[in-house]
Amino acid sequence: MTQLQTSESQGALHFAYWVPNVSGGLVVSTIEQRTHWGLDYNVRLAQAAERAGFDYALSQIRFTAGYGAEHQHESVSFSQALLHATTRLKVLAAILPGPWSPAVVAKQLATIDHISNGRIAINVVSGWFKGEFTAIGEPWLEHDERYRRSEEFIRALKGIWTQDSFTMRGDFYRFHNYTLSPKPVQQPHPEIFQGGSSRAARDMASRVSDWYFTNGNTPENLKAQIDDIRAKARENGHRVRIGVNAFVIARDTEEEAQQVLADIIKHAHVEAVHAFGDAVKQAGQASPEGQGNWATSTFEDLVQYNDGFRTNLIGTPAQIAERIIALKAVGVDLVLTGFLHFIEEVEYFGTKVLPLVRELEAAAATRQSRALEAA
Repeated sequence: MTQLQTSESQGALHFAYWVPNVSGGLVVSTIEQRTHWGLDYNVRLAQAAERAGFDYALSQIRFTAGYGAEHQHESVSFSQALLHATTRLKVLAAILPGPWSPAVVAKQLATIDHISNGRIAINVVSGWFKGEFTAIGEPWLEHDERYRRSEEFIRALKGIWTQDSFTMRGDFYRFHNYTLSPKPVQQPHPEIFQGGSSRAARDMASRVSDWYFTNGNTPENLKAQIDDIRAKARENGHRVRIGVNAFVIARDTEEEAQQVLADIIKHAHVEAVHAFGDAVKQAGQASPEGQGNWATSTFEDLVQYNDGFRTNLIGTPAQIAERIIALKAVGVDLVLTGFLHFIEEVEYFGTKVLPLVRELEAAAATRQSRALEAA
């Protein structure tokens, strides 16, 4: 591990969960999922996650049906409802540049930040679903142009949230002596997250984002991404933290966990998986280097929307805790989790897995402290 990774990942790992505000759960499978996209279920889930020790919840943004997701609640208003039902959890509202303007988002989130006492954040989604953009009359930009627009979007948000008489003359957004009042509670501004695996996504994060989400992957492959993005960020005088997607199947025995995974894939909605794969691979392979999100995903990977099986948090609580610590060792700061049966599995994770993670973190910190004392 490099010194940079040690210093940037020595704090306690953060944990987030995907908010199921979109129907169909987190796997494209006909297997039973004791999860619901409605508000009542999600309020109970948010409260359970808060009790279990989760730090963040990520609401999803979808405008149209498809790929097993027939119903979608809007992300910003849904996030606000979850904030009203909790006291500590921070909720990330997913936003698509294009349908939203930065002026509207800045105003919305500043108000929600006051209402929630500083617990709103934003996840800027550059876009992967071409059909969704065309269905609502939005232009579909080329891959790197989508990220260039997102970077300008973030620069606009930061300017509005931190400056008076903000002026910007960009290719996508323009402001003339605009002053937002009141500014957000959080200083210098609400946390800004983004996703992606392509060169354009990583470069954007290394310049402007607070957090960078990547699809699920092995520690070895994640390390290459993290080393790259942090080297670029260091050159830019910027710091970015890393989150990784993971679908968690924690059971009392490894055999039980592996059987659940096998059943999910066995009952995959084949047509929906192939349709989703065609759409997202077009997005991932459209990057100049052909290595964006999903560019190399297999059918089995795509049964979970964001390659969550690849992270391999599947097994007993002890196995999963050790694998989470391995993620931290390569520079991961946050694990973004999905589950088959959300409420009961979030509670199990909080009771059985998180305490083991904290024990392993404490033991590692003790060893590091002793090593420094002996040096």
